[in-house]
Amino acid sequence: MATTGRAAEQGEPSAEVAGAGTDSRPREVPAPATGAEEKLAELEDRWRRAVADLDNVRKRQATELRREVEAERSRVAAAWLPVLDNLELALAHAEADPSAIVQGVRATREQAVRLLAGLGYPRDDETGVRFDPNRHEVVAVVEDPATEPNTVTHVVRPGYGTDRHQLRPTAVAVSKSQG
Repeated sequence: MATTGRAAEQGEPSAEVAGAGTDSRPREVPAPATGAEEKLAELEDRWRRAVADLDNVRKRQATELRREVEAERSRVAAAWLPVLDNLELALAHAEADPSAIVQGVRATREQAVRLLAGLGYPRDDETGVRFDPNRHEVVAVVEDPATEPNTVTHVVRPGYGTDRHQLRPTAVAVSKSQG
């Protein structure tokens, strides 16, 4: 068997001869460079820290959200306390002059309407305006020759809010189309 090349010069068998022999020693696989292992360990550590940081941010955000919701609930409830106080005063004086009681209840209602407006839910009780399905809920259709078709003729229940943030729509009676 002829050997060629460098293996022949050094007296070593060629690759064909070396693989064909009875040598059953396991081949050594070169170990990966230690720099790659270190880099992988560093990246894995950074990944685990990032996941832990994200989890901490989620927990902090949930806690902060609960605190803000509770604070907002407290602010709204505190804003309603004067309205409740005035209603209780009206009930305490129920034996007094009935016209004074009615006047006090009206003033308390106006206070509640102002409070809702201050919270971003102004009262909507306009008549004579064109029906808007974003603001109005039709509860009756009436025949009124004096008004244009699809015009709000009567407010059954006032609505509160704006086009973008509605607490409830205005329940209205609308004039029907003539034809």
